[in-house]
Amino acid sequence: MLKGYAKNSSLEEALSFFCKMKKDGISPVIYNFTYLLKTCGDKSNIRRGKQLHAHLIVNGFSSNVYAMTAVANMYGKCRCIDDAKKMFDRMPQRDLVAWNSIIAGYAQNGLARTALELVLQMQKDEQRPDAITIVTILPACADRGFLKIGKSIHAYVVRAGFGSLVNVSTALVNMYSKCGLVDTARLVFDKMGTRNVVSWNSMIDGYSESGYSEKALDMFQKMLDEGVKPTDVTIMGALQACANLGDLERGKYIHELANRTGLGSDVSITNSLIAMYSKCKSVDTATRLFNNLKDKTIVSWNAMILGYAQNGKVNQALHHFCKMQQENVQPDSFTMVSVIAALADLSVLRQAKWIHGLIIRSCLDNNVFVMTALVDMYAKCGGVHIARKLFDMMDVRHVMTWNAMIDGYGTHGHGKAAVELFEEMRKGVIKPNNVTFLCLLSACSHSGFVNEGLHYFDSMKKDYGLEPTMDHYGAMVDLLGRAGKLDKAWDFIQKMPIEPGISVFGAMLGACKIHKNVELGEMAAKRLFELEPTEGGYHVLLANIYAAASMWNDVAKVRTTMKKKGLHKTPGCSLVELRNEVHSFYSGSTTHPQSQKIYAKLAALVDEIKAAGYVPDTNSVHDVEDDVQEQLLSTHSEKLAIAFGLINTRPGTTIHIRKNLRVCGDCHSATKYISLVTGREIIVRDMHRFHHFKNGSCSCGDYW
Repeated sequence: MLKGYAKNSSLEEALSFFCKMKKDGISPVIYNFTYLLKTCGDKSNIRRGKQLHAHLIVNGFSSNVYAMTAVANMYGKCRCIDDAKKMFDRMPQRDLVAWNSIIAGYAQNGLARTALELVLQMQKDEQRPDAITIVTILPACADRGFLKIGKSIHAYVVRAGFGSLVNVSTALVNMYSKCGLVDTARLVFDKMGTRNVVSWNSMIDGYSESGYSEKALDMFQKMLDEGVKPTDVTIMGALQACANLGDLERGKYIHELANRTGLGSDVSITNSLIAMYSKCKSVDTATRLFNNLKDKTIVSWNAMILGYAQNGKVNQALHHFCKMQQENVQPDSFTMVSVIAALADLSVLRQAKWIHGLIIRSCLDNNVFVMTALVDMYAKCGGVHIARKLFDMMDVRHVMTWNAMIDGYGTHGHGKAAVELFEEMRKGVIKPNNVTFLCLLSACSHSGFVNEGLHYFDSMKKDYGLEPTMDHYGAMVDLLGRAGKLDKAWDFIQKMPIEPGISVFGAMLGACKIHKNVELGEMAAKRLFELEPTEGGYHVLLANIYAAASMWNDVAKVRTTMKKKGLHKTPGCSLVELRNEVHSFYSGSTTHPQSQKIYAKLAALVDEIKAAGYVPDTNSVHDVEDDVQEQLLSTHSEKLAIAFGLINTRPGTTIHIRKNLRVCGDCHSATKYISLVTGREIIVRDMHRFHHFKNGSCSCGDYW
């Protein structure tokens, strides 16, 4: 009866029955305590566990190996590993079960190295590791990336004849996957004579976590074809793969499958569905799931807040963050990282300082992931110097921390600082990854560091064994193209070992627009129209290249093509934050309450900068008279936003503007002159980077 209570009822009911048993004069035996201690460990109830430990001593079982193993196991599960070790050390004799219990305690508490040291000690104590020992320490090796030790354990498994055991082989699949050798994991999986659902889950998760999402879904389908019933873990792994691919259709199919198998109402699966729909740009569906979820967990709130942040819905993300706190759900580090990501997209320095203060008050300012997110946020909000101060204050840095700071310098046009920071990183213990080099190449591109960029691209594979991805090739084309080396950029594309993608030809077309190269621009545009036929922005870029060369018939052809296909250019929008309110401006718009003042200020400003040497760049405006061309240029959203900022702020105040598109050539030139004649610093964040305009020059060095 006591065993039944311990397994199937609450801990309090089991303890109540235990007390009733003692009142009836029944003296407890060892097994009574072990049932209850196991339940205390599973429930992480250390207070009740200690009480049972005291009862066990009073009843004379303090020297019993079986009983003390149960006590040590309970302390380990309750994260009191030091107490567990004390119990273990006091045992007069230790059997294999006792050794496995203490090893598991250290492994489950993240102390993998100590767990492995204990395995060596148990062998000195003439206890040979069994299958339970192996299954216990392999996950520890996986979590810490101890591949060499993992391989040694695999060799022991083969010698000891444990290879045919399903749980051992499954643990090996998990270890190899988490250590980056997913192909080796697949070899182990394929050789398994018998597999259970955990084996399939390990392989699906291995592919998904390693970036092979398509293979993960293939494995999921194969599992279904073989008649293996999926569990909640299976569904979550498959949903993660769909999220990584942005595959909404297959995500919906897995959602339906979860409902058919009775798993659709599981809170963990619903959380995964919220994340999947959000990543697949179907945030409204994610919201419905969240609103219908009765037992919301901290993970549910985090998934929804991150979903809003990923879809640019900053206000909704902040609203849910506040609502979460109103419902007394304590935010954790994942919550803060999601909110920080939303504020980084908003790019308002005042809001960045607010969340930073909240993080300090929440005592999360020692968390490396939260601090890394803060570094990234400050850089994206224009406070790159604050970002560097935080970076320098951090005692522990992740590779993502270095990447965030290098990228921050790059987007602000501080190429030299980015290169210097990378060289500092190379001297330390943290190795750069693919993202590090992408940030570095982008920084070199925005600062015109062609030779440095070429050197680091070669170093990436030569010194670190990292294979360039499509984004790296795109960054190299951008580097060469911005510097005017268009022929070298095109030659680089022709020699690529992989088929060039959108990012590569997009960088090439952008460079052709800057340097007015019609021939290469046409070739790049042709490939882009094949790869992304519904994107109107590439057609507009080609039309602008033709216009700069006065090829009006070709401009007309592009416009006709766009009209037939129903393609449109994304309208330019510039945002300015003033006194807790965000003001939006579109080209030529007159809806703002201060429109009359803004246009009057802008007219006077244009006259002033013309007197200082500004000449309007009318290449992108055609088919109208010269005076109309200038009028259209003077009503671009960025100029309206600047005029608004000048009217509503004190002299000397820095004006911060966020733009949804790339800064156009005329606005870039005009803003330099505006900063000169007004004595103001104007900071513009466009879709790619920051431009700091001051005293008639820009931080980009005109590599915009």
